[in-house]
Amino acid sequence: MDGISPIGVVRGGRRQAYEDGWGVEVSRIELDPDVLDASATLGLDAYSHIEVIFSFHLARKTCTGSQYPRGNTDWPLTGILAQRAPNRPNHLGVTVCALDAVDGLTLTVNGLDALDGTPVLDVKPYQPEFAPRGEVRSPAWYSELMRDYF
Repeated sequence: MDGISPIGVVRGGRRQAYEDGWGVEVSRIELDPDVLDASATLGLDAYSHIEVIFSFHLARKTCTGSQYPRGNTDWPLTGILAQRAPNRPNHLGVTVCALDAVDGLTLTVNGLDALDGTPVLDVKPYQPEFAPRGEVRSPAWYSELMRDYF
């Protein structure tokens, strides 16, 4: 596999990680003109949401097994691949967020759960045709964990 390099960086929003309230965060994704041509965002403004792939660049530990979600022993011991925790094997985050504006290589977004300075690896338009088909299920503890997240 070829190496993955950032195409931009998150600016604004939170500077420190805390778990909840991400839905009110407004930030910018500043795309790198040394990586992308100015026309790379052409047509992106037609979409209401984008999918952002980013690096959990501040994650210092890596979990390759299981852990309690958010360290909370009230929730079941759960494998890292059954969580969205930042200390995953490749430290990758993926979030669908609202796209408020496109100005050249600057994207203004709402609800991106990434910190100021976070490397952005890719951006894709959110298209409902790629959303899950049929019923979606998740465990009860996860609904509790996410109650105030956005």
